[in-house]
Amino acid sequence: MDNILSTEFYAWIIIPLLICVARIADVSIGTVRLIFISRGLKYLAPIVGFFEILIWLMAIGQIMKNLSNPICFIAYAGGFAMGNFVGICIAEKLSLGVVIIRVITVKDASELVRQLRSADYGVTSVDGHGSEGDVHIVFTIVPRSEVKNVVSLIKAFNPKAFYTVEEVGYVEKGLLPPKYTNGFTKSLNFFKPFRKGK
Repeated sequence: MDNILSTEFYAWIIIPLLICVARIADVSIGTVRLIFISRGLKYLAPIVGFFEILIWLMAIGQIMKNLSNPICFIAYAGGFAMGNFVGICIAEKLSLGVVIIRVITVKDASELVRQLRSADYGVTSVDGHGSEGDVHIVFTIVPRSEVKNVVSLIKAFNPKAFYTVEEVGYVEKGLLPPKYTNGFTKSLNFFKPFRKGK
């Protein structure tokens, strides 16, 4: 075993590979931590941050022990780059938080409102005036994981409808689909800070 650990293969392949994997892990966790912070999960973010820094210390420790090995530097940089990609993929899978979808259409929006409400989405609709005449404006606040479903309803209603999707920092007492309160998202509510509505 000692002979294997002392070989050039271990120094030039195994160590850089471990550094790269550790860097991917800590950068990915760091991305998730930032998402938790932005979502107000103030009790969960420090726990994730603890493991992020622990892994980073192990990676930088190996770098300091192998300053004469340029492959380690390449592995460190490569792990950082890949970690950003992996972190974004994880963030997309988590689909945390809620967004507001705003639809502006010239076409009568009553059918779209009916479809959204039948799918258990809370909907607010108002009449407005655009640069080219009267328009109908529809607002709905939905979990990020539901955006694709809502957009598909919008496009089926009017492929030319103008819509925007915007981040919502905090929501209280809104009407959200029942399934949003179940499963993983419901368990995350335990980590959310208590905030009074203004």
